[in-house]
Amino acid sequence: MSNPESANAGTIKIDAGILDRMIEVRRHLHRNPELSNHEANTQRYLRQMLAGQGIADIRDVAGFGLAVDIVGTGKPSNRKLAIRADIDALPIEEESGVDYASINPGVMHACGHDAHASMAFAVAAHLHRSRDEFGGTVRLIFQPAEEGEPSGGRRVVEEGLLDDIDAAICVHVDPYTQSGKIAVSPGPYTLACDTFDALVTGEAAHAAKPYEGIDAIAVACSMVSELQKIVSREIDPYDPLVISVTGISGGSAYNVIAGKVALKGTIRGGSDATRERAWRRVRAILEGIAASHGASVQLDIHKGEPGVVNDIEMTELIVASARACIGPDNVLNIAGWTIADDFGYYSEKRPSVYFRLGIRNEDVGSVFPLHHSRFRVDEAALKVGAATLVSAATTFLSMPRDSLD
Repeated sequence: MSNPESANAGTIKIDAGILDRMIEVRRHLHRNPELSNHEANTQRYLRQMLAGQGIADIRDVAGFGLAVDIVGTGKPSNRKLAIRADIDALPIEEESGVDYASINPGVMHACGHDAHASMAFAVAAHLHRSRDEFGGTVRLIFQPAEEGEPSGGRRVVEEGLLDDIDAAICVHVDPYTQSGKIAVSPGPYTLACDTFDALVTGEAAHAAKPYEGIDAIAVACSMVSELQKIVSREIDPYDPLVISVTGISGGSAYNVIAGKVALKGTIRGGSDATRERAWRRVRAILEGIAASHGASVQLDIHKGEPGVVNDIEMTELIVASARACIGPDNVLNIAGWTIADDFGYYSEKRPSVYFRLGIRNEDVGSVFPLHHSRFRVDEAALKVGAATLVSAATTFLSMPRDSLD
């Protein structure tokens, strides 16, 4: 790839009307969140809003997702770039206090996917209006089910949406970085994520005589404690691994020792070797603890999305584009984070970059972490994310295709 800095045309100016509509889209989606693989109304609304900008050929993809190609009519280019925006929400009861809080009980956009979708809307609207100023194709993918299975990212790849694409980009809001700044670096950028379910079987008994049974709750509690030692005592701290037990359920009455307890959680790793070692150790520890108590355990580990790996040249593209939009001092070289994202399926398939948009602003209360019931987005930052995406897209399309080889 040639130097993206020299190819960048300068600061991107997105029409104020598009930016206003971007906020409108974001607030509508925030007020009406839908869980993974149930985004029917979200899909319908985004289709309507895109069509309202004069965009045609909007097609359904990956279940409840959308894809639209914006084809430039300016300088000839045979390049194609995908921009991914996830659209699903989480099973969280909202406590943010914003005027446009979720009206769907127990469902909330607590990861910022409403912001991602609204920025992609603004990019599509801007590129559609200015398509005589560039050549090539930008494919906007409004992807469902980033948070759950079946994964929308996997389905996008399986449906061939990246087969004719040269590279891919996505942005994620970041409540840990100051609002309006861009953070990105090359190489591994998110962790792979697998899930597990364990059913511990003991033997029920009267609560007054626990010695007559096998307490599945006590066994499960020992398992939770011992699993933490895989990370703290068996793994090099410079080799990322996070094991989290995120659910435990069992017992039916005050006076009955539980005979069965279910556990669930995640295993997040940075390398395939560590990931596979963690699977083996989780199984060995759970089976060993169960046996030592005279209980049994059934464990199912479900392989999830791979980690995102940022391509060096695509990372340079984002750095150059963001610098042109907001200045060098606002573009941060920050390593990846321990979250998982099914954009990893994209980065396995094509040169890709995943960058973070800072939204942390104490003045508007956007200081809570991802997946928190009080999570907020500083909407003033969204124009930075949209402009960076537009700048990166038009710069990428202006480069010779053979520079990818």
